[in-house]
Amino acid sequence: MGDELKREQLRRWVRCKSTSFSSAVAALFAIASMCSMQLGTALSLPQMMEYGTASMSWLRLCFAAILLLAIVRPPVHTYSRQQWITVIALGGTVACSTLCLSEAVRRMPLGFAIAINFLGPLGISTFCVRRPAMLVWPVLAMTGLLLLARRNGIWVTAPATLIFPVGSAIGWATYILLMKRIGSMFDGLQGVALSLSVASLILTPFGLAQSGGHVPERQFVSAAYLAVLMPLLPYVMELSALRRMSVSAFGILMSAEPAVAAAIGFVVLGQPLSALQVVGSFCVVPGGHPNSSGYGHFKLPHLTLPG
Repeated sequence: MGDELKREQLRRWVRCKSTSFSSAVAALFAIASMCSMQLGTALSLPQMMEYGTASMSWLRLCFAAILLLAIVRPPVHTYSRQQWITVIALGGTVACSTLCLSEAVRRMPLGFAIAINFLGPLGISTFCVRRPAMLVWPVLAMTGLLLLARRNGIWVTAPATLIFPVGSAIGWATYILLMKRIGSMFDGLQGVALSLSVASLILTPFGLAQSGGHVPERQFVSAAYLAVLMPLLPYVMELSALRRMSVSAFGILMSAEPAVAAAIGFVVLGQPLSALQVVGSFCVVPGGHPNSSGYGHFKLPHLTLPG
């Protein structure tokens, strides 16, 4: 009896350590993803200014999709109708979100654009809040957003341009939910490869129209290496993270992204930050940590797509 009890305790200890290790790996994937995404976005800005947002977004998605398809080689003839519906939904979301975010960073500082974009995962993390008093944390995040919106008493962008980061925020929230779904429906990176392919096909007419049917060699080279930083590495790492953690925990962890974006915008793009904007960046981070402040853990409803 004593030996059996010891073995059971050992099994529990191993399970606990395995869970802790998996959670740590998921957090590292999420952090690496946001750094790669923001660095890729910052480095893409000069190319987007020169060649156009639709053209560069399209080429980046094409290169990422081709590389993943060559590596993964998904058995497309074996997928069900439900799987294809999910792939098409995620592909459309990626296409719209990518284009909206690209247009946003052309018109406003990177940190502010990503802070608005962050409203997507913030909405997910507060979806099932049970205590109204805990809404103080999203309010703190919104306060940080307002501080980021002004520099030296001047708004950093025109109100009409907010349609782009808001559209990207809606897309990002949908993307997180669908990426979690993709991770449970497909083996490995098959779902991501197909979704990126769909996204590139959707943007093809817009990219070709903006480039006039002619893509310069320099643009090809730039798009090829930028595709690795964004979207290839972030999407692969986010899928890996979401397979190891809940959607709400992922949304909370990504609350650091506006601060990361502001720092990369300052270092890489030379975008100035006032003292109040620095404070605003740090207000957004704790504002996205509702679980650490009493929200508790929750599960989002299982997504059932039509068909």
